[in-house]
Amino acid sequence: MGMKKVKIIIYGAEQICASCVGAPGSKDTYEWLQAAIGRKYDDDPIEYEYIDINQPPEVEKHQQFCERIAEEDLFYPIIFVNDEMVAEGIPRLKTIYQALDKHGVLLQR
Repeated sequence: MGMKKVKIIIYGAEQICASCVGAPGSKDTYEWLQAAIGRKYDDDPIEYEYIDINQPPEVEKHQQFCERIAEEDLFYPIIFVNDEMVAEGIPRLKTIYQALDKHGVLLQR
């Protein structure tokens, strides 16, 4: 039985969110998250994507969400597991791990 792919998308920017002063930057969070998840889970079925909110790719859903971040003054980084927003601002691993568990990602052996 093939494992379903899980996609983790991190929306962020070079500049740290004004409300998150003292927190690591979005790129640092992206790298930290990959390392933390890789230590606990079999990350073969996990695909990671980083979206710069100031230069989103030519994909409509990403461009629309980046506009929403600006319009609603959302805190970033914002982390999605598949299509579910699981973190805004400073992420908590526990919440992200719960989302991975829900999607059936296996723990490391």
